[in-house]
Amino acid sequence: MGIINKSNSRGERGSISLFSLFFSEKRARRDIMNNKSLKKYFPIFVLPTLIAFVIAFVIPFVMGIYLSFCKFNTIRDAEWVGIKNYMTIFTEDKSFIEALLRTTKFTILSVILINVGAFALALLLTKKIPGTNFFRTIFFMPNLIGGIVLGYIWKETLDTITRKVFHHPFTYSVKDYGFWGLLIVMCWQLMGYMMIIYIAGIQNIPEDVIEAAKIDGATPFQILYKITIPLVMPSVTICLFLTLSNSFKLYDQNYALNGNSSKTSLLAMDIYKTFYGASSYAEGRGQAKAVIFFLIVACITFAQLRLTRSKEVES
Repeated sequence: MGIINKSNSRGERGSISLFSLFFSEKRARRDIMNNKSLKKYFPIFVLPTLIAFVIAFVIPFVMGIYLSFCKFNTIRDAEWVGIKNYMTIFTEDKSFIEALLRTTKFTILSVILINVGAFALALLLTKKIPGTNFFRTIFFMPNLIGGIVLGYIWKETLDTITRKVFHHPFTYSVKDYGFWGLLIVMCWQLMGYMMIIYIAGIQNIPEDVIEAAKIDGATPFQILYKITIPLVMPSVTICLFLTLSNSFKLYDQNYALNGNSSKTSLLAMDIYKTFYGASSYAEGRGQAKAVIFFLIVACITFAQLRLTRSKEVES
Protein backbone atom coordinates (compact mmCIF):
# COMPACT_ATOMS: atom_id res chain seq x y z
CA MET A 1 0.00 0.00 0.00
CA GLY A 2 2.86 2.35 0.79
CA ILE A 3 4.34 1.66 -2.66
CA ILE A 4 1.00 2.28 -4.37
CA ASN A 5 0.42 5.50 -2.44
CA LYS A 6 3.94 6.63 -3.25
CA SER A 7 3.52 5.89 -6.93
CA ASN A 8 0.11 7.62 -6.93
CA SER A 9 1.56 10.70 -5.33
CA ARG A 10 4.33 10.72 -7.93
CA GLY A 11 1.75 10.33 -10.67
CA GLU A 12 -0.33 13.16 -9.28
CA ARG A 13 2.77 15.34 -8.96
CA GLY A 14 3.73 14.55 -12.54
CA SER A 15 0.25 15.32 -13.86
CA ILE A 16 0.20 18.61 -11.92
CA SER A 17 3.60 19.60 -13.35
CA LEU A 18 2.45 18.74 -16.90
CA PHE A 19 -0.77 20.67 -16.29
CA SER A 20 1.10 23.78 -15.05
CA LEU A 21 3.61 23.50 -17.91
CA PHE A 22 0.78 23.39 -20.46
CA PHE A 23 -0.86 26.51 -19.06
CA SER A 24 2.44 28.36 -18.65
CA GLU A 25 3.20 27.72 -22.33
CA LYS A 26 -0.31 28.82 -23.25
CA ARG A 27 0.12 31.99 -21.18
CA ALA A 28 3.50 32.66 -22.81
CA ARG A 29 1.99 32.32 -26.31
CA ARG A 30 -0.82 34.68 -25.32
CA ASP A 31 1.68 37.25 -24.00
CA ILE A 32 3.64 37.03 -27.25
CA MET A 33 0.47 37.61 -29.26
CA ASN A 34 -0.45 40.58 -27.06
CA ASN A 35 3.03 42.06 -27.53
CA LYS A 36 2.73 41.62 -31.29
CA SER A 37 -0.66 43.33 -31.23
CA LEU A 38 0.76 46.22 -29.20
CA LYS A 39 3.67 46.62 -31.60
CA LYS A 40 1.31 46.48 -34.55
CA TYR A 41 -1.01 49.22 -33.29
CA PHE A 42 1.60 51.26 -31.39
CA PRO A 43 2.21 53.75 -34.28
CA ILE A 44 -1.52 54.43 -34.52
CA PHE A 45 -1.82 55.30 -30.83
CA VAL A 46 1.38 57.36 -30.68
CA LEU A 47 0.76 59.28 -33.92
CA PRO A 48 -1.57 62.02 -32.49
CA THR A 49 0.86 62.78 -29.65
CA LEU A 50 3.83 62.74 -32.03
CA ILE A 51 2.08 65.15 -34.43
CA ALA A 52 1.22 67.51 -31.55
CA PHE A 53 4.82 67.36 -30.28
CA VAL A 54 6.25 68.15 -33.72
CA ILE A 55 3.84 71.06 -34.29
CA ALA A 56 4.09 72.56 -30.78
CA PHE A 57 7.79 71.94 -30.06
CA VAL A 58 10.04 70.70 -32.89
CA ILE A 59 8.93 73.14 -35.62
CA PRO A 60 9.01 76.27 -33.38
CA PHE A 61 12.37 75.15 -31.97
CA VAL A 62 13.95 74.76 -35.43
CA MET A 63 12.40 78.05 -36.60
CA GLY A 64 13.75 79.77 -33.49
CA ILE A 65 17.29 78.61 -34.25
CA TYR A 66 16.93 79.84 -37.86
CA LEU A 67 15.53 83.23 -36.76
CA SER A 68 18.46 83.73 -34.39
CA PHE A 69 20.59 84.19 -37.52
CA CYS A 70 18.14 86.70 -39.04
CA LYS A 71 17.11 90.34 -38.71
CA PHE A 72 13.33 90.63 -38.53
CA ASN A 73 10.29 92.37 -37.16
CA THR A 74 7.95 89.58 -38.22
CA ILE A 75 8.72 86.08 -39.48
CA ARG A 76 7.75 87.05 -43.04
CA ASP A 77 10.39 89.78 -43.36
CA ALA A 78 13.25 87.74 -41.86
CA GLU A 79 16.60 88.58 -43.48
CA TRP A 80 19.64 86.33 -43.03
CA VAL A 81 22.53 88.13 -41.28
CA GLY A 82 24.62 85.15 -40.15
CA ILE A 83 26.26 85.35 -36.73
CA LYS A 84 25.83 89.13 -36.44
CA ASN A 85 23.24 88.79 -33.67
CA TYR A 86 25.55 86.59 -31.62
CA MET A 87 28.48 88.95 -32.15
CA THR A 88 26.36 91.91 -31.02
CA ILE A 89 25.32 90.11 -27.83
CA PHE A 90 28.90 89.57 -26.66
CA THR A 91 30.42 92.83 -27.92
CA GLU A 92 27.75 95.55 -27.58
CA ASP A 93 24.96 94.22 -25.36
CA LYS A 94 26.27 94.49 -21.80
CA SER A 95 22.87 93.64 -20.31
CA PHE A 96 23.14 90.00 -21.41
CA ILE A 97 26.47 89.37 -19.66
CA GLU A 98 25.25 91.17 -16.53
CA ALA A 99 22.02 89.14 -16.52
CA LEU A 100 23.98 85.92 -17.08
CA LEU A 101 26.29 86.60 -14.13
CA ARG A 102 23.34 87.62 -11.96
CA THR A 103 21.41 84.48 -12.93
CA THR A 104 24.43 82.27 -12.22
CA LYS A 105 24.85 83.81 -8.76
CA PHE A 106 21.12 83.50 -8.08
CA THR A 107 21.05 79.85 -9.24
CA ILE A 108 24.03 78.81 -7.11
CA LEU A 109 22.56 80.39 -3.97
CA SER A 110 19.01 79.15 -4.54
CA VAL A 111 20.09 75.57 -5.34
CA ILE A 112 22.23 75.36 -2.19
CA LEU A 113 19.69 77.00 0.14
CA ILE A 114 16.64 75.16 -1.21
CA ASN A 115 18.20 71.69 -1.19
CA VAL A 116 19.99 72.02 2.15
CA GLY A 117 16.86 73.48 3.77
CA ALA A 118 14.53 70.91 2.18
CA PHE A 119 16.78 68.01 3.19
CA ALA A 120 17.00 69.29 6.78
CA LEU A 121 13.21 69.62 6.94
CA ALA A 122 12.81 66.13 5.48
CA LEU A 123 15.13 64.65 8.13
CA LEU A 124 13.20 66.44 10.86
CA LEU A 125 9.75 65.49 9.57
CA THR A 126 10.61 61.80 9.17
CA LYS A 127 11.23 61.52 12.91
CA LYS A 128 8.44 60.16 15.07
CA ILE A 129 7.24 63.50 16.38
CA PRO A 130 3.62 64.69 16.61
CA GLY A 131 2.20 66.92 13.88
CA THR A 132 4.49 65.83 11.04
CA ASN A 133 1.66 65.55 8.49
CA PHE A 134 0.41 69.03 9.41
CA PHE A 135 3.86 70.58 8.97
CA ARG A 136 4.43 68.76 5.68
CA THR A 137 1.20 70.25 4.37
CA ILE A 138 2.09 73.75 5.56
CA PHE A 139 5.56 73.67 4.01
CA PHE A 140 4.24 72.30 0.70
CA MET A 141 1.40 74.83 0.31
CA PRO A 142 3.50 77.73 -1.16
CA ASN A 143 4.20 75.56 -4.20
CA LEU A 144 0.47 75.62 -5.01
CA ILE A 145 0.49 79.41 -5.48
CA GLY A 146 1.17 80.73 -8.99
CA GLY A 147 4.44 82.58 -9.61
CA ILE A 148 2.90 85.95 -10.51
CA VAL A 149 0.54 85.89 -7.51
CA LEU A 150 3.38 84.82 -5.24
CA GLY A 151 5.57 87.64 -6.51
CA TYR A 152 2.93 90.29 -5.86
CA ILE A 153 2.16 88.89 -2.38
CA TRP A 154 5.82 89.07 -1.40
CA LYS A 155 6.18 92.50 -2.99
CA GLU A 156 3.50 93.86 -0.64
CA THR A 157 5.04 91.99 2.30
CA LEU A 158 8.53 93.34 1.60
CA ASP A 159 7.10 96.82 1.02
CA THR A 160 5.63 96.76 4.53
CA ILE A 161 8.91 95.54 6.06
CA THR A 162 11.13 98.07 4.27
CA ARG A 163 8.73 100.94 5.12
CA LYS A 164 9.01 100.14 8.83
CA VAL A 165 12.76 99.42 8.85
CA PHE A 166 14.19 101.73 6.16
CA HIS A 167 11.29 104.24 5.89
CA HIS A 168 10.77 103.74 2.17
CA PRO A 169 8.99 101.06 0.07
CA PHE A 170 10.69 97.99 -1.34
CA THR A 171 10.21 99.23 -4.92
CA TYR A 172 12.13 102.43 -4.10
CA SER A 173 15.39 100.50 -3.66
CA VAL A 174 14.67 97.41 -5.71
CA LYS A 175 18.20 97.49 -7.10
CA ASP A 176 19.53 97.05 -3.53
CA TYR A 177 17.02 94.53 -2.20
CA GLY A 178 15.45 93.01 -5.33
CA PHE A 179 17.97 90.20 -5.75
CA TRP A 180 17.68 89.07 -2.13
CA GLY A 181 13.92 89.45 -2.13
CA LEU A 182 13.74 87.23 -5.21
CA LEU A 183 15.96 84.66 -3.49
CA ILE A 184 13.66 84.62 -0.45
CA VAL A 185 10.60 84.10 -2.65
CA MET A 186 12.25 81.28 -4.61
CA CYS A 187 13.34 79.43 -1.46
CA TRP A 188 9.94 79.90 0.18
CA GLN A 189 8.11 78.48 -2.84
CA LEU A 190 10.29 75.49 -3.74
CA MET A 191 11.65 74.30 -0.40
CA GLY A 192 8.44 72.51 0.59
CA TYR A 193 8.17 70.77 -2.78
CA MET A 194 11.75 69.49 -2.60
CA MET A 195 11.12 68.46 1.01
CA ILE A 196 8.37 66.07 -0.12
CA ILE A 197 10.73 64.43 -2.62
CA TYR A 198 13.44 64.04 0.02
CA ILE A 199 10.93 62.59 2.49
CA ALA A 200 9.95 59.96 -0.08
CA GLY A 201 13.63 59.07 -0.54
CA ILE A 202 14.35 58.87 3.20
CA GLN A 203 11.31 56.71 3.88
CA ASN A 204 12.46 54.31 1.16
CA ILE A 205 15.66 53.50 3.08
CA PRO A 206 15.41 50.00 4.64
CA GLU A 207 15.17 50.25 8.43
CA ASP A 208 17.34 47.19 8.94
CA VAL A 209 20.28 49.01 7.32
CA ILE A 210 19.99 51.86 9.84
CA GLU A 211 19.56 49.42 12.73
CA ALA A 212 22.64 47.45 11.66
CA ALA A 213 24.70 50.64 11.54
CA LYS A 214 23.55 51.62 15.04
CA ILE A 215 24.42 48.16 16.37
CA ASP A 216 27.89 48.50 14.82
CA GLY A 217 28.35 51.73 16.78
CA ALA A 218 27.93 54.28 13.97
CA THR A 219 27.32 57.86 15.08
CA PRO A 220 24.32 59.86 13.74
CA PHE A 221 26.69 61.86 11.50
CA GLN A 222 28.23 58.65 10.11
CA ILE A 223 24.76 57.22 9.42
CA LEU A 224 23.80 60.46 7.64
CA TYR A 225 27.00 60.68 5.57
CA LYS A 226 27.59 56.98 4.85
CA ILE A 227 24.04 55.63 4.56
CA THR A 228 21.27 58.23 4.30
CA ILE A 229 22.80 60.57 1.71
CA PRO A 230 24.06 57.80 -0.66
CA LEU A 231 20.69 56.01 -0.55
CA VAL A 232 18.80 59.29 -1.12
CA MET A 233 20.87 60.22 -4.19
CA PRO A 234 17.97 59.48 -6.63
CA SER A 235 15.96 62.16 -4.79
CA VAL A 236 18.99 64.47 -4.86
CA THR A 237 19.20 64.00 -8.64
CA ILE A 238 15.55 65.00 -9.09
CA CYS A 239 15.70 67.96 -6.69
CA LEU A 240 18.91 69.37 -8.15
CA PHE A 241 17.49 69.11 -11.66
CA LEU A 242 14.26 70.88 -10.69
CA THR A 243 15.93 73.67 -8.72
CA LEU A 244 18.60 74.25 -11.38
CA SER A 245 16.14 74.46 -14.25
CA ASN A 246 13.58 76.54 -12.31
CA SER A 247 16.22 78.99 -11.08
CA PHE A 248 17.65 79.56 -14.55
CA LYS A 249 14.22 79.89 -16.18
CA LEU A 250 12.70 82.14 -13.51
CA TYR A 251 10.62 84.95 -15.02
CA ASP A 252 7.21 85.44 -13.40
CA GLN A 253 8.42 86.14 -9.85
CA ASN A 254 11.20 88.34 -11.27
CA TYR A 255 8.63 90.42 -13.15
CA ALA A 256 6.10 90.64 -10.32
CA LEU A 257 8.63 91.46 -7.60
CA ASN A 258 11.12 93.71 -9.39
CA GLY A 259 9.27 94.97 -12.46
CA ASN A 260 11.48 95.96 -15.41
CA SER A 261 14.49 97.01 -13.34
CA SER A 262 17.64 96.24 -15.32
CA LYS A 263 19.59 95.95 -12.05
CA THR A 264 17.67 92.83 -11.01
CA SER A 265 16.79 91.27 -14.38
CA LEU A 266 17.61 87.58 -14.71
CA LEU A 267 18.25 85.96 -18.10
CA ALA A 268 14.63 85.17 -18.95
CA MET A 269 13.59 88.75 -18.17
CA ASP A 270 16.48 90.17 -20.21
CA ILE A 271 15.50 88.03 -23.21
CA TYR A 272 11.89 89.23 -22.94
CA LYS A 273 12.92 92.89 -22.73
CA THR A 274 15.25 92.51 -25.72
CA PHE A 275 12.63 90.79 -27.85
CA TYR A 276 9.65 93.03 -27.03
CA GLY A 277 11.04 96.23 -25.53
CA ALA A 278 14.19 97.06 -27.46
CA SER A 279 14.56 98.96 -30.73
CA SER A 280 13.31 97.82 -34.12
CA TYR A 281 14.87 94.62 -35.52
CA ALA A 282 16.05 93.59 -32.03
CA GLU A 283 13.95 90.42 -32.25
CA GLY A 284 16.79 88.53 -33.92
CA ARG A 285 19.12 89.46 -31.06
CA GLY A 286 16.50 88.37 -28.54
CA GLN A 287 16.11 85.06 -30.36
CA ALA A 288 19.89 84.55 -30.34
CA LYS A 289 19.89 85.17 -26.59
CA ALA A 290 17.15 82.54 -26.22
CA VAL A 291 19.24 79.97 -28.13
CA ILE A 292 22.29 80.66 -25.96
CA PHE A 293 20.06 80.47 -22.88
CA PHE A 294 18.75 77.06 -23.98
CA LEU A 295 22.27 75.72 -24.59
CA ILE A 296 23.48 76.91 -21.18
CA VAL A 297 20.56 75.35 -19.30
CA ALA A 298 20.71 72.12 -21.33
CA CYS A 299 24.47 71.66 -20.78
CA ILE A 300 24.34 72.42 -17.05
CA THR A 301 21.34 70.19 -16.33
CA PHE A 302 22.75 67.35 -18.45
CA ALA A 303 26.09 67.52 -16.62
CA GLN A 304 24.28 67.58 -13.27
CA LEU A 305 22.21 64.52 -14.18
CA ARG A 306 25.30 62.58 -15.28
CA LEU A 307 27.21 63.54 -12.13
CA THR A 308 24.51 62.77 -9.57
CA ARG A 309 23.34 59.56 -11.27
CA SER A 310 26.90 58.23 -11.10
CA LYS A 311 26.72 58.65 -7.29
CA GLU A 312 23.48 56.69 -6.90
CA VAL A 313 23.62 53.33 -5.13
CA GLU A 314 21.05 50.56 -4.82
CA SER A 315 19.39 50.13 -1.44
